[in-house]
Amino acid sequence: MRKIKQLLCFLIATPAFLVAQELKMDNPIPMDPSVKTGTLKNGLTYYIKKNGKPENKVVLRLMVNAGSILETDEQQGLAHFMEHMCFNGTKRFPKNKLVDYLQSIGVKFGQHLNAYTSFDETVYFLPIPSDDKEKVEKGFQIIEDWAFNTTLTSEEIDKERGVVLEEYRLGLGADKRMMGRYMPKMMYNSHYAKRLPIGQKEILENFTYDKLTSFYKDWYRPNLMSVVVVGDIDVAEMEKKIKEHFSSYKNPKNEKPRKVFDVPNHKETFVAIESDKEAAFTQVQLLYKDDVSPKKVITIGDYRDEIVEGLFTTMLNNRLEEKQNSSTPPFTFGYTYHGGTFARTKEAFQSFAMVAQDKQLDALKVLVEENERVKKFGFTEGELERAKSEFLNQIERQYNERDKTESDRFVGALQSNFLEQEPAPSIEWEFKTMKALLPNISLKETNELISKYIKEENRVVILTGPEKEGLVLPTEKEVLAAIEVDESTLKPYEDTEMATSLLRNTPKKGKVVKTEKNEKLDVTTLTLSNGAKVIYKKTDFKNDEIQFQAMSFGGTNLVSNEEYLKASLAMSGLTEAGFSGMNKNDINKFMTGKIVRVYPYVSSTSEGMQGSSTPKDFEYLMQMIHAYFTDLNMDKEAFTGFVTKQKGFMTNLLSQPATYFSNEFYTFLNKENPRYRGFPKPEDYDNADYELAYKIFKERFANAADFNFYFIGNVDDAKLIEYSELYLASLPSTKEKEKMVDLGYRMIKGGHKKVVNKGKDPKSTVNIMFYGDCKYDSDEAFALKALGDVLTIKLVEELRENESGVYGVGARGSMNKVPYGSYSFSISFPCGPENAETLTASALRELNKIIEKGPEQKDVDKFMEAEKLDYKEKMKENRYWMTNLTRAYMNDSNPEEMLNYVEKVKQITPKEIQAVAKKYLSKDKVIGMLMPEE
Repeated sequence: MRKIKQLLCFLIATPAFLVAQELKMDNPIPMDPSVKTGTLKNGLTYYIKKNGKPENKVVLRLMVNAGSILETDEQQGLAHFMEHMCFNGTKRFPKNKLVDYLQSIGVKFGQHLNAYTSFDETVYFLPIPSDDKEKVEKGFQIIEDWAFNTTLTSEEIDKERGVVLEEYRLGLGADKRMMGRYMPKMMYNSHYAKRLPIGQKEILENFTYDKLTSFYKDWYRPNLMSVVVVGDIDVAEMEKKIKEHFSSYKNPKNEKPRKVFDVPNHKETFVAIESDKEAAFTQVQLLYKDDVSPKKVITIGDYRDEIVEGLFTTMLNNRLEEKQNSSTPPFTFGYTYHGGTFARTKEAFQSFAMVAQDKQLDALKVLVEENERVKKFGFTEGELERAKSEFLNQIERQYNERDKTESDRFVGALQSNFLEQEPAPSIEWEFKTMKALLPNISLKETNELISKYIKEENRVVILTGPEKEGLVLPTEKEVLAAIEVDESTLKPYEDTEMATSLLRNTPKKGKVVKTEKNEKLDVTTLTLSNGAKVIYKKTDFKNDEIQFQAMSFGGTNLVSNEEYLKASLAMSGLTEAGFSGMNKNDINKFMTGKIVRVYPYVSSTSEGMQGSSTPKDFEYLMQMIHAYFTDLNMDKEAFTGFVTKQKGFMTNLLSQPATYFSNEFYTFLNKENPRYRGFPKPEDYDNADYELAYKIFKERFANAADFNFYFIGNVDDAKLIEYSELYLASLPSTKEKEKMVDLGYRMIKGGHKKVVNKGKDPKSTVNIMFYGDCKYDSDEAFALKALGDVLTIKLVEELRENESGVYGVGARGSMNKVPYGSYSFSISFPCGPENAETLTASALRELNKIIEKGPEQKDVDKFMEAEKLDYKEKMKENRYWMTNLTRAYMNDSNPEEMLNYVEKVKQITPKEIQAVAKKYLSKDKVIGMLMPEE
């Protein structure tokens, strides 16, 4: 069954006794009656559901119950290769016409149109507009062609080899090398260990065409397929289309059996200790594998078992988080759960931790000890009640959004129903059942689970990390000793008393002194008695969401270079101390069952907070804002814990070639900036000045009159005013108004090329940049963005499709107004070292075509269609409104411009795009190039 976070979906406040009498544990979980399901005579399964969010859009999904596990030795990698070929020529869309057509209707390749291949399945995603019958028909033609009419010409196969090999190249590195060594132990004697979806390089380079064709004919067949249609559609019409497009196809006469592959059990404990010179992280993984018993019918009793398991996992992870938040954290982060492995027939009780490079054994001991502590003493009633509260509130939120749930959410559930026989009940059934079952789950049930999970057979321990001079790796003997716990040393978990309030001081209420309304935007501005401004917009996009952001100009640019360098690394650790005299664990415990988040920040040019809440928990959001402004704790022990985690996380990141390259490249570009410090070293955290950082933070949040507070979502006007007067108007303030300061530091001028050699794999990265000062112009800014999108289309066509030299490539342009007018444009792509110079020249050649002749109108039209589709959806998203309102504040521009965006899109011309390309990209450029070590 689905894991509990997916399965627990909806709730209303219905008394449990109303439904409890209807529940019988052996009754099956019913399919959502709003989903039209069926099976054609040829065995193809289909699911159809009408859903209006987003409106005028339908999500089509083709699922093939076949992946790399079904490949022969000579076909390794061809399940994934087949996925690529579906985009490179079908009966109705020869060669690259498919992507070209979809781009012409606003569907972006990679972002909207996509697919994936795993061990057991291949899935294709196609979202298209549903308000045009011709486009919907084309959509069905596309998924029909993917299923049965891919052309697989020798020319296109050979062209795609290069693209797939570039994707293979992207996966090379320390993680893959270590995985290749520990997979035979993790997936002992299993076919899964030999069938990673990306395949084998030699086979991808040399396979004969018939091997790919035979995979397609063997496994792309109706009785292994499903079509899902969810969106703003007519169900009967969609069912008719499915029958028209898929009924005529037949299964092979002598079809191959679709085998299910197992992972054999083993008595012994396997230990894998793997290291690599390029490993960036140190990790610990502990697995107790168990079998999944296939069931013909999944019952309410199974559903209840999943709830029990979810409560168990939540309580155990809450304990691990408390340790993580301590002054001596045993790991950067750690968690435990019971869930799937790579194989459908195998699950495992799994513990994972990311740790400091020399603390693997210590972290492993903590993970094992916490499991054993539960086994010996169990959980407490307080822990169980908090876990239930957390579930209920999460479910309530999702229930409240039942009429605002995006189609993708439903599609995912239906996909799981087909591929893994997961239940897909209705919202109504789930909330009633959950409400009835949850109160009756006892502590005894959750406590008993651990005994079923932990056992000596089928146990695997995997340690991965860096290989470096002076670092001694644990031995297998030491690992085996670490997982043996002396139970006599264990003590019961001590549940601390829960706080009663987020605030320890009662705020002195202020008031709203002025109210203004922008009718065009339907945005209200309140001026508070302390000078702060509250800007809010009530929306119905989501029933249970309020987005929040607070902003003020200033930031760290107002402190000296010396102070900045001393305090900058400490700034991000300030919130580890908590507020109102409570530490993070106290706060987390109090906030159990409440859906609120608030993150303060101090950037170079501004300070502020961002977060969100539900309408029900809105007051807690306001209280958190008040607490961070007025009562941030100073706790050196908490900061020490933060430093420990940061050092554990950061110590080996520069051993990763991509990170090393980025650090070297930007250090080179910023060599004239005295405030640029590059990637922090472990000793930099030891020298970070916590007290100075705290002082700067308090100064930045000492004047609420300099802040704008934004709230977008399902806001209750009366409550917003009430809470604003109590929690925001009571904040300290002065009459000062600060501005952004431009310190004058810039990246180096002129044309440059920086080549960085790092890494043993044949992998390169190219980054071409144009940047400089300019006078901000909103029309030019838009044209520069359009240039990036249009050039990306051409780069994909040339570097990927024609030259087969990259897997992905992109260009991006932008213009900023603050703290000074500037423009930035970049082209980036990974590739083989032998092709780096040639592909750089090709990319610049495509850019120069636009500079000299302008872009083709058809490519500008593709950009326009995609922008119009995106805008239509984004205008009904709270986050989009927040972004535009805050950006207008930052740029001192008119927020009403967002209402005219479609007109702006329609008016963009190839000539305007050519003009910004010629003006800004004919000048000096900087090329950064990562090359492997010689």
